[in-house]
Amino acid sequence: MGKERKANWAEMMGEAVREPEFSHSYGGEDYFVFPFRCLRLSGAEDVVNVIVSRNTVDQFDIRAGQRLAIRGEVRSYNNRSGMGNKLVITVHAGQVAPAWSVEDFNRVALVGNLCRKPVYRRTPMGREITDLLLAVNRSYGKADYLPCIVWGGMARQAAHWEVGDQVRLRGRLQSRNYIKVQNQEPVEKVAFEVSAMTLERVKK
Repeated sequence: MGKERKANWAEMMGEAVREPEFSHSYGGEDYFVFPFRCLRLSGAEDVVNVIVSRNTVDQFDIRAGQRLAIRGEVRSYNNRSGMGNKLVITVHAGQVAPAWSVEDFNRVALVGNLCRKPVYRRTPMGREITDLLLAVNRSYGKADYLPCIVWGGMARQAAHWEVGDQVRLRGRLQSRNYIKVQNQEPVEKVAFEVSAMTLERVKK
């Protein structure tokens, strides 16, 4: 199936920050995780966690600082450990290869249904933004719940959409640092979200 038809695909080119470490086992397969850095055109960087199978680790020797091309899907799961964010966002890599360009890229396309009422707001700088939570079905019955943001005119448009509407978007998976006060102490956190470049409502 081509990526244009899939409801969830991601492709990135950038740099491994660290070597893969064991993450979890599922269905008799071991999986590993490593942070992956992509630079934006502005020079800002996004660092996202990439999940790879043991087979990929065995076949492709991933090292810190190594430039890689990643293709896969954006995934989510609930963190019940009580540590860190409750909703964990990763990229599940189906393919890993040596980078073929010195320029980074970060591309995501999703088709899913709104599972929460859109939240429209303005940033302290006055920019319009709408927060969306998209439920994207996997091929075997589960779904990934992915936070997305849209800006400007798209934000005003999406603010009026309803829970259950089907949405198609393209953008990038970005990381964002913020401060949260816990026990009266500021704690630095990292949020992951898909920043939409194009957006359309497919159907109600």
